[in-house]
Amino acid sequence: MLAGAVFVAAPATPRKQTLTGIVSDNMCAATHAAMRMGPTDAECTVACIDAHGALYVLVSGKDVYTFIDQQVPAKFAGRKVRATGTVENVNGAKTFRVDSITAIK
Repeated sequence: MLAGAVFVAAPATPRKQTLTGIVSDNMCAATHAAMRMGPTDAECTVACIDAHGALYVLVSGKDVYTFIDQQVPAKFAGRKVRATGTVENVNGAKTFRVDSITAIK
């Protein structure tokens, strides 16, 4: 090894995935009980986004992914969805770049 050599780990390659979960906000994530900014999870999510500058996230199991495009998930607030896109790790945070998103029951 050369003295003073610096090795930089390459970032993980983004990978396409299909995830199922709930569209929420990064303040409440899986539970809206603490803040309860409205009578429903959907209204709480929208209120957290509008009033507190929260970000839309996808809660899939124990994982929480921040949506890169914050416009796409807006109409799915509080709903269960199936989303296909690219999962990335940005500065230790899981992010999700959506290709398609549909509501499911």
